[in-house]
Amino acid sequence: MKTLLTSLLLSTAVIASPAFAGDKCDVPKDEWQSEQAFRDAVAAKGWEIKKFKIDDGCYEIYGYDEKDRRVEAYFDPKSFDIVKMELED
Repeated sequence: MKTLLTSLLLSTAVIASPAFAGDKCDVPKDEWQSEQAFRDAVAAKGWEIKKFKIDDGCYEIYGYDEKDRRVEAYFDPKSFDIVKMELED
């Protein structure tokens, strides 16, 4: 039983890994919009940035969305589309 459980967990991790890798941004740096343009766009949507960083080619923020929910979100630095977002309760 323990071997079966271990096998299931490992196979799930292998399947999930490519999906997560696809969530990262792969835009050439010369096509990125500026950090200030990003900050302005996010603020215009009612979001508040507490922490900003670049991670795996994405703009990553920790802060609050327009509904005042705590979020960790990754954005495409060219289009500012959300690539991945986690809400914290």
